[in-house]
Amino acid sequence: MYKKIDRKEIRHQKHLSVRKRVSGTAERPRLSVFRSLNHIYAQVINDDQGITLVAASTLDPALRGTVETGGNVEAARKVGQLVAEKALAKGITKVVFDRGGNLYHGRIAAVAEGAREAGLEF
Repeated sequence: MYKKIDRKEIRHQKHLSVRKRVSGTAERPRLSVFRSLNHIYAQVINDDQGITLVAASTLDPALRGTVETGGNVEAARKVGQLVAEKALAKGITKVVFDRGGNLYHGRIAAVAEGAREAGLEF
């Protein structure tokens, strides 16, 4: 019998595998990226205290008028730049990148490139 592959569950298992090795501290918080079909979300997290320090997404009012759709590489790059600008304003310069179980390709890589262009180190 044919068994349907649950891609969401596979991505979740990969994310748990990544999270075994990647953890955010006060010195180097974690830049976590989540990709949905229509939007992309990025947040800088201190896992020691369990708090989100900075967050940005394509739903952010700062990006709402500048991007036509939230599901493309151009929008992802702008989200990376926005989260980096917010992090630098709070004094965060170095982060650890968490790709969220997705391949480092396309929109995920664009967030990373945008954050590096804006001044974050990882």
